[in-house]
Amino acid sequence: MVENRDRRDRLCDAAIEVLAGEGGRGLTHRAVDRAAELPEGTAKNYFPTRDSLLRAAAERCVERYWSELRQAEIDTVDQLLVLLRLMIERAMTVNRSRVLAFIELHAEAARNPPVQQALARLSRADLDLHLSAHQAAGLPATRESAAIVTLAVNSALTYLLTQPPDVLASYGLDDLDQFLSRLIASAYPHHRGG
Repeated sequence: MVENRDRRDRLCDAAIEVLAGEGGRGLTHRAVDRAAELPEGTAKNYFPTRDSLLRAAAERCVERYWSELRQAEIDTVDQLLVLLRLMIERAMTVNRSRVLAFIELHAEAARNPPVQQALARLSRADLDLHLSAHQAAGLPATRESAAIVTLAVNSALTYLLTQPPDVLASYGLDDLDQFLSRLIASAYPHHRGG
């Protein structure tokens, strides 16, 4: 079968929506076909196994995320903070399904070695992109400092999507600008400037 890239992306996007709406247990080839509004059997033709469907959804989540991160122009810490804020806001609105699906994929990875391997590959590349963004902002970034920020932002997203306002406030997530400023200041305590 000659692969149609647009149809493949449509199926991956549908898998993301199914994961976000129904969780890992709801992810079936039929559910993806329905969500993509394609004939039954289409998803199975592109992704013969559930594992291949899960891996493709993981790769699509990160591909869409990376395209946003790569397009950003960062020359200062202030621009980095604006980018992080924008990415969090988008994760809670237009990219909500993608982030919820990614959370589901992490749970699946705990029980599924092929999905774990796919996510590990993507997570390493994610850290590399964040490291580059921190360096472009003029921060004295190391893998360790970039990892602290990346982990904190990813954890914050999980809380922002799943916790009530009082819990968010107790973690300082009711004021994202202040949260992000403190996060950067904590990861880079000796850096001065904006």
